[in-house]
Amino acid sequence: MKPLPRLIAALFAGAGLAAHATDFRSTDIHPDGYPTVEAVKYMGQVFNKLTNGKHTIKVFNNSALGQEKDTIEQAKIGAVAMTRVNIAPMNNICPTTVVPTMPFLFHSKEHMRHVLDGPIGEEILKSCEAQGFIGLAFYDSGARSMYTVKKPIKTLADAKGMKVRVQQSDLWVALLEAMGANATPMPFGEVYTALKTGLVDAAENNYPSYESSRHFEVAKFYSKTEHSMAPEMLLFSKKVWDGLSPDDQKALRQAAKESVPYMRKLWDEREEKSLATVKAGGAQIIEVDKASFQAAMKPVYDKFITDPKLKDMIKRIQETK
Repeated sequence: MKPLPRLIAALFAGAGLAAHATDFRSTDIHPDGYPTVEAVKYMGQVFNKLTNGKHTIKVFNNSALGQEKDTIEQAKIGAVAMTRVNIAPMNNICPTTVVPTMPFLFHSKEHMRHVLDGPIGEEILKSCEAQGFIGLAFYDSGARSMYTVKKPIKTLADAKGMKVRVQQSDLWVALLEAMGANATPMPFGEVYTALKTGLVDAAENNYPSYESSRHFEVAKFYSKTEHSMAPEMLLFSKKVWDGLSPDDQKALRQAAKESVPYMRKLWDEREEKSLATVKAGGAQIIEVDKASFQAAMKPVYDKFITDPKLKDMIKRIQETK
């Protein structure tokens, strides 16, 4: 090749490399400072380092690009590269994700983390690939418990007839109905007013959400049912993923994996801080007869865990030490 054509070719090659340096867009509904948001920012720093400064991850949080159902669709078509969502909206898209959503499946935070970090967790993440998503990691979402306005819930009988706000999900409606409560699906943003005006008697969530939403101001009784430890998911668009080099794919997986312990550290600190805040604000933390709630969940499992493979996965999780 003559000197001039060689120079032109080199310039084009350089332009091509520059064009491939990417700002990958990632979405989250939570505000700045929330553990999932900060964990993805940390993942971006690790990814940038692993790719020698070539790629970055830009987080669009605080619902800047829509609610979780919107961002899941955006990731599927490749409009965004990545999204951090709760596992519940994925239940109707990727059937295996219903398993970690089931009530009283995990007997402790440590058990949940051990399962999701292992082969069962990998199996669930991998199963989403057929639907257009590369599952990179699970993040914590805490243990969800019931909180009430007028009286505490200590046993299953106390929940009977209560109007309880739930997520807009068939599984969550079935879960509360199994407790004998009247499930009332509604968006999270409407819950404070619903509790204050008596439209609902109760809601359910983790400590950080109970605190940050100020629900503890109107629902003072927090009953530790810990009925669900449904996790968060970090999902990458398969459409975008398939256009990446094997090295970049490997770097993304490694960066996501390294962000998990960072997220959990932030989450544990946030839970402690939130618990202290709600107690200082007058909330009462109530111990419950958890066994009575667990015993009522058979209809929920019968309805949602019908596939033999899912039944086997439930069994494997329960047998994991």
